[in-house]
Amino acid sequence: MFEIFKNRLEIIGILETVTALRISAGRSSEPIGSDLPVIKDALGRPLIPGSSFKGALRSRLESFLRGIHLDFAANPTQESEWSIPPDMMSEFKEQIKNLNPQEKEEKLHEFIINNTDLVSSLFGSPWLASKFQIRDLTVSEPEENWFDQYQERNSVAIDRDTETAGDGKLYDFQVVPAGTPFIFHAVIENAEEWELGMLMIGLHQFQTEQIPLGGGRSRGLGVVKLIIEKMNWVDVRDENYKQDKNYKPQTDPDKVKNYLKALIDSNSNPASPYIDAQPLKKAWADTFINHLSIELHKRTNTTATSSHQNHA
Repeated sequence: MFEIFKNRLEIIGILETVTALRISAGRSSEPIGSDLPVIKDALGRPLIPGSSFKGALRSRLESFLRGIHLDFAANPTQESEWSIPPDMMSEFKEQIKNLNPQEKEEKLHEFIINNTDLVSSLFGSPWLASKFQIRDLTVSEPEENWFDQYQERNSVAIDRDTETAGDGKLYDFQVVPAGTPFIFHAVIENAEEWELGMLMIGLHQFQTEQIPLGGGRSRGLGVVKLIIEKMNWVDVRDENYKQDKNYKPQTDPDKVKNYLKALIDSNSNPASPYIDAQPLKKAWADTFINHLSIELHKRTNTTATSSHQNHA
């Protein structure tokens, strides 16, 4: 289906290392330097890949939702455990192959939306694009905050049989020191309120230092704290569509035109087309909790009906 712009949330802030951070670039082949350097940008400064942050966030939300119902979060690492496995997708495409192109596209879109797990609806799947994008995190104001102050730490591999240090097992690894600030910039487009609520709960885990990043976490490395400075929000959906997803048109043309005009007029103030979304966080979170209750009720009823039919 062709995408229609409905809303956009831009989140800007700082991710600061509370303890030393190690996101490894792999073993170095250089004769001089650390055995295990960290990932760096083109200027040699530390870098946190956006995928590392996004993966840790997704994993935490998946663990929460699986605690409510296993169907709420599929396993993205195993094809057989995807919410829509490849064979299921192939079977459905075979069923609709004789439809005209438009009908086929509509049916396929509906099938994907209805069968995608809750986490993948926001973070994406092989069949559905992610609504959540995050840039790689680079050092904030490097002229003031970065002076090539990498730290080197020594470690040794222990022989499990002798319970002593193995021969030639001494190595060192590089870390980014505590107190290093990184620029956080994320964008979410065309999300439902419940998806935004799920995201707010996940980001709150970073705000309260609950999700570590990188390696060496058992040693206390990787504790980070997210400080959200701005949440810019624009919503051009029609008010009727917000209440009824079958309503057409989905967007209010005047809202779209005003947004586009504000973008052009906002050279001196890039945030002017947006409103502050901070006050909306609780309402979004409440919508997410309510959505979980509705989805859990559906699955409970389905399970109960199947069980009754099997006993009949």
